[in-house]
Amino acid sequence: MTGALTLAQRRAKVRQLAQPGVSNRAIAAQLGIHHRTVARDLAATEAPAETLAQRLAHRVAHTETAMRQLGAAAQAALDADPAHTITDDETARRWWTELRATAAQLLAHADQFADYYPDATGCDTETGVAS
Repeated sequence: MTGALTLAQRRAKVRQLAQPGVSNRAIAAQLGIHHRTVARDLAATEAPAETLAQRLAHRVAHTETAMRQLGAAAQAALDADPAHTITDDETARRWWTELRATAAQLLAHADQFADYYPDATGCDTETGVAS
């Protein structure tokens, strides 16, 4: 090809050349661009870019689902009552270690949450104690 293409022109040309069975490398060689650029151009033309509001809404929905799953997992662990389940020492040690590690991770997230949302959590960000 001769002359530089604008982004829109290049993406249109990539779409035009992208036929079933034609590899990104073949398209890239024809246009004199990298095959990853072809992949990005195809991905960009497949779906319109999300707006910031859409990305935030998606993130909130994902987090809401994760928080529901967290609550369900915590309830399942409480219902299983591992501390009162007869098992061997190795399994008991593993369960105890997993519980402690998970609790520490969750506490760290709760502290970060309080740092970002002190008014919503009612926590003193210095002490992590509810006011």
